[in-house]
Amino acid sequence: MKPLSSALRGLITTALIVVLATTTGQALAKIDGIPGASSTGSGGETIKTFNLVAKDASISTNDGNTIYSWGYADGAAGPMQYPGPVLIVNQGDTVRVNLGNTLPIPVSIVFPGQQNVQVSGGTAGLLTQEVSAATVAVPATPVTYTFVATQPGTYLYHSGTQMSLQKEMGLVGALVVRPTGFNAASADSRKAYGQTGTQFDREFLILLTDMDSAIHDAVYTQVRTQRLANHALPYDLSAIDTSAFYATLWLINGRTSPDTLVEANAWWLPNQPYSAAPIMHPGERMLIREINLGRDAHPFHHHGAHMLPIARDGRVLESAPGVGPDLTSPDFTIRSIPGQTADLVFEWTGKNLGWDIYGTSNGHTCTPDANGYSIETDTRGEWCADHDKPFPVVLPNQQDVQIGEYYSGSPYLGKFGVLPQGHPGLNENGGYFHIWHSHNEKEITTNNVFPGGMKTFLIIEAPNVPIVE
Repeated sequence: MKPLSSALRGLITTALIVVLATTTGQALAKIDGIPGASSTGSGGETIKTFNLVAKDASISTNDGNTIYSWGYADGAAGPMQYPGPVLIVNQGDTVRVNLGNTLPIPVSIVFPGQQNVQVSGGTAGLLTQEVSAATVAVPATPVTYTFVATQPGTYLYHSGTQMSLQKEMGLVGALVVRPTGFNAASADSRKAYGQTGTQFDREFLILLTDMDSAIHDAVYTQVRTQRLANHALPYDLSAIDTSAFYATLWLINGRTSPDTLVEANAWWLPNQPYSAAPIMHPGERMLIREINLGRDAHPFHHHGAHMLPIARDGRVLESAPGVGPDLTSPDFTIRSIPGQTADLVFEWTGKNLGWDIYGTSNGHTCTPDANGYSIETDTRGEWCADHDKPFPVVLPNQQDVQIGEYYSGSPYLGKFGVLPQGHPGLNENGGYFHIWHSHNEKEITTNNVFPGGMKTFLIIEAPNVPIVE
């Protein structure tokens, strides 16, 4: 069987999103992660324990290719993940990470931004204690990393062993620390850092990485050769030249576009479980936790409205402790630096668009609040100054324009119109699709084939479309 073309594969995968959304009647958007096993320490402190295991497998790209990779799995029975499991804890928790290893080389984990990380077991490495290479007869003895999550925020973790190779191969992940008093069910306490100005309605993870497929191919060839030759462990991979790094793949949450739009935990992407399709309603405040775990800087561009950075590297952009983010500047392109995390707030409303986003002459009302927005549940985010204003231009005839795959046939949110014959109809709920992508144009390709790479869509759904938390 010949592999599917990237265009056909993209059409099929995106259509599957529509089918799945239609089946459930709900849109899906959240940060998927694991909370760890809770226990109480001798001093009454809460201990969150995570059991991670370094494994190998292959990941899929949108051009029908597979890339040999490494990653952290959630426990011995879990599949290798790229990126690794998102660890979600609370401020003040004692975090305990037990790391096992099935790879033929030593591995480890470091936790940038965390203080006083205590390590037990393993052997001394350059930066931290390492788990030895596994053998068939003798599994590697785990290493335990322990620290107290003293500061809320968005953080990352990655291997501290032969980093130029092991980070490239996929031993990376994210850590989210909730502030004291956080309660997802309460709007008042749903804050990223506890301070006023860091509150949000929903949140999403955007984890950016880049890959040189030639390095992955070289590692696979050498590991396979040494396995077939029954070489003693650990394998020597020092001949792999990472200095010649040249990225050919760019990924969001471990996926290339259009797989970025596929739901979380899709069965055909077993090693890439995290969706990269943020979804929101008008008027909501979305927190984007953006992390660059690649080797290159990625100017990530959010169409439709500016992003407001509220924190970087787990620290609020504030002029004095506790005042909240007052040193921020909205921007339409976030300059994502390798090893950096950023917490960003994104909001979208119909303000100043010049037309009623919910249509005209259909009986809906717009009662303004103090800021001029509708207080009606079914017209949330409407700018009442534009109520009942028609779309300000006359749309051309269908035969005179190229209609995109995500157009519902109507310029109004949640509405549908006549589409030309053969249109795929991928906009099942009549939402607005805003492309988010790297503004380095080569990074929205996969192996130089467009479309692909570091590209996804924000989907703004009408208020009557449920979004699963």
